[in-house]
Amino acid sequence: MQCQTVLAGTECTFWKKSGCAAEGGSCQVIVEDCIGCERIAKGTIGDVCTAYPSPAAKWKSGLCNYATHRKVDIKVNDARINPLKAAKRAAASKKK
Repeated sequence: MQCQTVLAGTECTFWKKSGCAAEGGSCQVIVEDCIGCERIAKGTIGDVCTAYPSPAAKWKSGLCNYATHRKVDIKVNDARINPLKAAKRAAASKKK
C-alpha cells in the first residue's frame, strides 16, 4: 500500500487499511548513526528510514541490521576439534 503521511505516494510496508501501523501513526526521523545509509528517504518531516519506522529503536542494541553503510567485523576463532574424532580420523587414514 502507499504511504499517505510522511512519504506520500511511495510503497510502504507499514501502511495498513487502518492507516500507518508504526508507533505513533507515523515514521520517525533518522538518528545520527543512520547518516550515510542507502535506505534514507526525504519525507515531509525530514529524513526517514524506508526499512524501519523507528530507527532509534534499531540502533538501541548496537548495529542496525538494515544499515548499508557499516559492516560487522566477524572474528573467526579456530574451531575446536573433538580429540576422539581426530583420533578416529587419524587411525582411518593410516589403514588406507
